[in-house]
Amino acid sequence: MISTNTLINRKNYLDKLIGFRDTEPVKIITGIRRCGKSSLLKLMVQYFHKTGVAAEQIIEINFEYYAFKDMNADALYRYVKERVIPGKRMYIFLDELQRVPAWEDAVNAFRAELDCDIYVTGSNAYLLSSEYSTYLSGRCVEIKMLPLSFREFLLFNGFQIKERAGVAGIIKKRICTADGEPYELREVFDLYMRYGGMPGMAETGLVQEKAMALLDSIYSTVVVRDILEREKRRGQKQITDAVLLRKIILFLADNIGNNVSVTTMGNILVNEGLLQMQGRKGRPSAHTVQAYVNALLESYFFYEIKRFDVKGKQYLRTLGKYYVADTGLRNYLLGFRNRDSEHVLENIVYFELLRRGYDVAIGKVDAEEVDFIAAKADSRKYIQVTESMLGPDVKERELGPLRNIRDNYEKMVLSLEPGLDASYDGIKSLHLLDWLLEGG
Repeated sequence: MISTNTLINRKNYLDKLIGFRDTEPVKIITGIRRCGKSSLLKLMVQYFHKTGVAAEQIIEINFEYYAFKDMNADALYRYVKERVIPGKRMYIFLDELQRVPAWEDAVNAFRAELDCDIYVTGSNAYLLSSEYSTYLSGRCVEIKMLPLSFREFLLFNGFQIKERAGVAGIIKKRICTADGEPYELREVFDLYMRYGGMPGMAETGLVQEKAMALLDSIYSTVVVRDILEREKRRGQKQITDAVLLRKIILFLADNIGNNVSVTTMGNILVNEGLLQMQGRKGRPSAHTVQAYVNALLESYFFYEIKRFDVKGKQYLRTLGKYYVADTGLRNYLLGFRNRDSEHVLENIVYFELLRRGYDVAIGKVDAEEVDFIAAKADSRKYIQVTESMLGPDVKERELGPLRNIRDNYEKMVLSLEPGLDASYDGIKSLHLLDWLLEGG
């Protein structure tokens, strides 16, 4: 178990922040509640201390603290101005800033009036809505933070990777604790699938009762503070029904990796009596359902992925998919089960691709589908995800869509049981866990 006072370096994110040090844009770190944004700010403060920045040049405010809970833009402006040291560059850290009404007025004033470097976190995409981005004249840069990758999960929970040469020189990986207790790699990965990658999970010792209590707390915070309370602060009345919101969350969680439409959700909710029929044709309000889905996307609880027609080279408007930010939260909501584990693997691969900086879409190839198209600059990868490649029927199902793509970009299948074949007609077959541990 990791001590609650221990700060573990999230190197990829910290390096991004350091790369923007002393540049004009406001650095805005976004992501679901409790994914590590506050800790990242603390890591950046530590970095400044180590590089010679005096403590009095750093102003830190966490708006989750009671002392700041009623602070408005005017009070924030006065608080910071009173602490500015004349002739010194100031470093301003504002944690969970979306809780401050009209925060953009104060931040814009700091940019215009002070010699300063500003770092902000927010748990809702409304923080970066077009209205606010325009107000800041586009002078902000977003760093999107996600829960822990599998590699980070190992680090945070005190596991170490050991490699040894097996038969025929094949390198095999094993996992052990700091005191040398060995674990199978798949055994620890099953824990990652089960409990997810929230950094606070390390404090539970991966004990189920404690893990579920943590996930319950995170879920309640996201739903109450980042959705229901936010709507009240904005003066909106679209997201008011907590029962309906939970039902939509359960539907999306139960259907990760499936093609989903707002109309389908609306019809199901009408049948269950949670949504009224509207209009002359007696159809459920797609507008209502979409408003709730948008609120979940804005809170970073779910992510939407669009479909891309590989041959037509265009995005399609119909039947996208949703993935949940953390598999632990899904298991908390639905219970532990194995019947849709392949979609859980897809969920993990999708977020790993985002961590590695790819733009990700679903691939449509005629009537077939490729799980992911991962694009970055001038490169592209086509990726299928499956539990096993050992059966001939499975091989044909996974390889068929990739074979129908005629360009020369990399194609691969990721699985937990890849078999002995390293490739099929130029299509790579990789062990999913090896790919996750590559980190690149």
